[in-house]
Amino acid sequence: MSTPTTPIATAPADKLSFGRKLAFGVGDLGPALVASIQGFFLNAFLLDIAGIRPGLAGIIFLVVKIWDSVNDPLIGRLTDRTNTRWGRRRPWLLFGAIPFGLAWFLQWLVPDLSQAGLFWYYLIVALLLDTGFTAVNVPYTALTPELTQDYDERTSLNSFRFSFSIMGGLAALIIHSILIESFPSVTQGYAISAAVMAGFIILSNFITFAFTEESHFKETEEEDPGFVEGVKIALRNRPFLYVVAIYLLSWLCIQFVQANMLLYVRYWVGGEDQFIQLAFALQVSAFVFLLMWSKVSQKWGKQKVYYVGMSFWIAVEIALFFVQPGQFTLLLGLAILAGVGVSIGYLVPWSMLPDVVELDELETGQRREGIYYGFFVFLQKLGISLGLALSNFILEAAGYINAENLSALPEQPTAVLTALRIFVSLVPAVILLISFPIVYRYPITREKHAEIRAALDARKATTP
Repeated sequence: MSTPTTPIATAPADKLSFGRKLAFGVGDLGPALVASIQGFFLNAFLLDIAGIRPGLAGIIFLVVKIWDSVNDPLIGRLTDRTNTRWGRRRPWLLFGAIPFGLAWFLQWLVPDLSQAGLFWYYLIVALLLDTGFTAVNVPYTALTPELTQDYDERTSLNSFRFSFSIMGGLAALIIHSILIESFPSVTQGYAISAAVMAGFIILSNFITFAFTEESHFKETEEEDPGFVEGVKIALRNRPFLYVVAIYLLSWLCIQFVQANMLLYVRYWVGGEDQFIQLAFALQVSAFVFLLMWSKVSQKWGKQKVYYVGMSFWIAVEIALFFVQPGQFTLLLGLAILAGVGVSIGYLVPWSMLPDVVELDELETGQRREGIYYGFFVFLQKLGISLGLALSNFILEAAGYINAENLSALPEQPTAVLTALRIFVSLVPAVILLISFPIVYRYPITREKHAEIRAALDARKATTP
C-alpha cells in the first residue's frame, strides 16, 4: 500500500489562467447533463414510460443510497491514495469515463420485461451508474483545492465550473427534447438521446484529463490513520459538518422541485408541450445570477449572499403553491425568479468546501480532498434520491395512476395533485428555512481563512 501524499512546497498559483479554468469547467459537463436530464425526466420516465410503480421506484432510489454510503467515501479515499505519473485524480477521469457513459445509456432503455423484471433491471443499472458517476465526479471535484489557495479565487473558479454545469445542463435539455420529438416512438427517442449524452460524458472527461495538470505530490512518512479513523476525523471537523448540512438541504430542495416538476406540469398546471421552455428559463436565469453572485460575494461574503438569494427563493416557492391549472405563463415567470436562489445552491457550498479541507490540513498535517469531496458527491446524490424516494412513496400512498399512453393521460386523484403541489412549493421552502441558522454558525470567514493560509505557509516554509 502506498503512503499518503502531501503537497510539496511549490504550491499552485493562486490566480488561474482562463485556459486552466476552461479545461476544468469542461469536466462538469458530464455530471451536469446527468443532473439535468435525470433530475427533470427520470422519475416521470420510470412511472409513465417504463411503467414502474412509484413505490418500487422509491425502493430503487433508497437501495442505491445504501450503496452510495459505501462507494463515495471509499472512492474518495482511493483517489487520495492513488499515485501515478498522471497524478491522483486525473487517471480516474480517463478510466471511469466509458463505464459511466455506458451505464447512462442503459438507464434509458425499456426492455420487454415483467414489473418484477423491470424493477431488477433498473436497480442493477442504477447501481452501475452510481458507481460510474462516483468514480469520475469525486476525483474531478477534489481537484478544486489543488488548483488555487486563494479565498475569492475559489469562488471564481466554482462560478466558472457551475457556469459550464448550468449551460451544459441547459444544452442537454434542448438536445434531449429535440431528439425525443424526432422519433415516432418515445422509447426510441429516449434511447437515441441516451446514446448521444453518453458520448458527451465520455468526451468531456477525456478533455479534462488531457488539458489539466495536478499539483505535484511527493511521498511522506506521516502515519496513515486508516479509512475509518479518517472518516471520524472528517466528521469531527465542525465547519465541515456545517457545510455538509448546508449542501444537503440546498440540494434536497432543488431535487424535490426538479424531480416532481414535470409531473406537476403534466397533471396540475397543464402545458407539458412547453415544459422545455420552463426548464430553459430556470437554467438561463440560474446561469445569469451565478455570475452576479460570484462578484457580489467578494464584497458581501458567502453567508450574506446565501441569506439574500435563498430568502428570495423561499418567496418564489411559496408562490408556486397558489398557481392554478392553465397558468403556465405565471409558472414560467416564477421559474425565472427561482434562478436567483438556485444559483446560490450551486455556488456557495462548493466555495466553502476547499476552505474546510485546508482547516483539516492545518489540524492533521494531511490533505484528504478525496474523503471530503466523496462525502459531498454522496450528499448530492443523497438529495436526489431522498427527494425521489420520499415523494414516490407518498404518491404511491395517494393512489398515483401510471399513464399507459402519454397522449391520453389518466385523471389523478385529488390527493396526488395536492401532494405534487406541496412537493414543488411548501416542502422546499421549509427545507431552505432550516438551513439559515446553520449558515449563520459557519465559522470560516475571509479573515479566518487568511489565518489558516498563513499558518499553512509558515509550516511549509519550515518543512524540509
